[in-house]
Amino acid sequence: MITGRWQMEDQKLENLLNLALDATEEEREKSVSLDVGYDAENRTWQVIVRHSGALRQLIAQRYPDVSWQITELSGGYAIVDLPRKDMDKLVRMLQVFYVEKPKQLFFSAEAGRRASCLSSLQTGAGALSGAGVLVAVIDSGVDYFHPDFRTEDGRTRIVALWDQSSSSGHAPDGFLQGCEYTQEQIDAALATGSREQGYALVPEQDLSGHGTAVLGIAAGNGRASGGRYRGVAPESLLLVVKLATPQRGGFPRTTELMQAVEYIIQKAEQMGMPVAVNLSFGSVYGSHRGNTLLETYLDQMANRWKSTFVIGTGNEADSDGHAAGRLPESEQTEVQFTVGEAQPALSIQIWKNYADSWQIVLLHPDGSQIAFGDEQMGTARYLVGGTELLVYYGMPAPYLLQQEIFIELIPNGSNVFVDSGLWSIRLYPVRIVVGRFSMWMSDARTRNMQTRFLRPTPDATLTIPSAASRTIAVGAYDARTNSYASFSGRGWPDEPYPVHPDLVAPGVDVTAPAVRGGYLAVTGTSFATPFVAGSAALLMQWGIVNGNDPYLYGEKLRASLHRGARPLPGFRKYPNEVVGYGALCTAKSLPQK
Repeated sequence: MITGRWQMEDQKLENLLNLALDATEEEREKSVSLDVGYDAENRTWQVIVRHSGALRQLIAQRYPDVSWQITELSGGYAIVDLPRKDMDKLVRMLQVFYVEKPKQLFFSAEAGRRASCLSSLQTGAGALSGAGVLVAVIDSGVDYFHPDFRTEDGRTRIVALWDQSSSSGHAPDGFLQGCEYTQEQIDAALATGSREQGYALVPEQDLSGHGTAVLGIAAGNGRASGGRYRGVAPESLLLVVKLATPQRGGFPRTTELMQAVEYIIQKAEQMGMPVAVNLSFGSVYGSHRGNTLLETYLDQMANRWKSTFVIGTGNEADSDGHAAGRLPESEQTEVQFTVGEAQPALSIQIWKNYADSWQIVLLHPDGSQIAFGDEQMGTARYLVGGTELLVYYGMPAPYLLQQEIFIELIPNGSNVFVDSGLWSIRLYPVRIVVGRFSMWMSDARTRNMQTRFLRPTPDATLTIPSAASRTIAVGAYDARTNSYASFSGRGWPDEPYPVHPDLVAPGVDVTAPAVRGGYLAVTGTSFATPFVAGSAALLMQWGIVNGNDPYLYGEKLRASLHRGARPLPGFRKYPNEVVGYGALCTAKSLPQK
C-alpha cells in the first residue's frame, strides 16, 4: 500500500480532485473519471473555482508570471486552466474557497401534447406559442437546416448559436473557446440552398441528433410534417449551445455547461427577453443533495434575470448502479456487486454521515480482503488480483456536509480489464450515530450490463445537476399507458432532502425531428425535459409577454407547474420521490386570476 500525503490545504480541493492529482498519468488514463479535466498533451488541469473578488486581477497581482487561462462566471465562480505544478499556488490564495474538477456529462409528439394538456393552449383564441420568449437548449448542437427551426420564408429561428467545439472563428465576448454564429450568418448559410455550401459558412453539425430532437420537442414548428409534429413552443426564438467534447468518449464536461449557462443568461439579458433553459444530461458523481459547485452555480443563475432552468433526472433508476442502507450499531452490513467480463474500469462512491465511524473491508472474487477506515485519510493504493484500487478517504468540505469514500478499480499493469466476478463491500461499525449510507457506481454508459449491485436501490438515482434546489427536475412517463417509466431517475424518499423530480412528462417513444430531415421516435428523460421547457416558455409568454403576470418565472413558474400537475395511476401520496407532483398538465398550470 502506498499512501498519499494529506494536508489541511487539501480541504480546499474536492475529494475526487485530490485523488486525481495523486494518481499517476497511467492510472488516470485507465480510470473512468480521474482524467476528466486533465490535458495530457499540455499537462494542464481545468478546474471549477469558487472565490471572492476579481479573480483574474488577483492572480495577476500575486503571480504576475503565470499564464493561466481564466473564464470568470457570475457570482464568484470561475473556470481556470493551469499547470499541475501551479495547483498549490491557486489553493494558497485566500480568496479561493473551493476547487472542483470537471465531471463528464451523459445525455440522458402528438400523444405527448395531449397528455400534457397542451393542445387546448396551442389553438383557438388566445393561443400560446412561445412568441416573445427565448428557448435555450444546451446539448449536442442542432441541424439548423431542418425545416422545423425555420420560418415560412426559410429563415432561421435561431438568434445565436455557440459551437464550443469549433476551432475556427470568434468565441463569444468573455469566453475563450469555440465560435459564435449570428442569426445573419445562419441565414446566409441557409440561403446557399445546399448543406455542403451552407456548412462552409456555418460548419456546426449535430452529429448525434440528440440536441436536434430535444430542441424540436421544446420548440419545433412542425413545418416538415405540416404542423403535425410541432413542438410545445413553436413560435419562440431559439438559443443553441453545442457543448464541446474535449475528453475521450465523446461527452462534454460540467465546465462547458457552466460557461454555456453564463452565455445564455447574458444573451437573454441583452435581448430583454425571458428564457427557458433546457438541460437534458447529467452525471452520477456527487452526494445527490444539490451541493456540487455546478448545482450551487445553477441555483444562483436561476435567481438572475427572468429565467427558468429545466433539467432531466437521468435514466439511472433501473441500471442497478445505486445501493443504500443502514448500518446497525452492533452488526456488519455487506453490499455485493458483480463486475462483468471486459469491464475496463469502475468507480464506486460511498457517502456517509461524518458522525459515524466505520471499518470498510473490500472482498475480491478470489477471497482476498483489503481493509481501510477513518484513520486512513487521503489517498491509498492497493493491489488485489489483477486489479489496482485507488481509494480516497475524504473529509466533509465547506460546501459538503457528507463524508465521501471514493474507490476506483482499474486494471493493473498490462491487464486490460478489471477482475470480473462477485465483489463485496463489508461495513463494520465502530461508532454509529445515524448509520445511513449510499453507494453509487459510475454512469451506466460506462458499465457493461453485468456490472451492477446485486440488491440495488432505485431511489436517489436522479443525476446531477437535477438535484439543484432552484431548478425544475423532470422525470419521464409513458403517455400511451399513463404509467411511470422505470428508467426515470428518482429522488429521495424522505426528508430533509427536497422532493425530486418536480414532475414527469412524456418520455417514451416521443416523435422528434431527426438530423437531415424527417422524424424519429426517442425515449429517455432527455426527451421528457423539453416538454417542460417548452411549457415554461408558454407560461412566460402568458405572464410576462402578454402582461398577465410579469413575475411568472423562476420559482413562481415552478410552483405553477406543481399546482397544475395531474395524478398518475398507482400513486396516492403527492409529492413523492418517483413522479413528484404528478404528470405535466400545462393548461391547468396557468395561474388563476
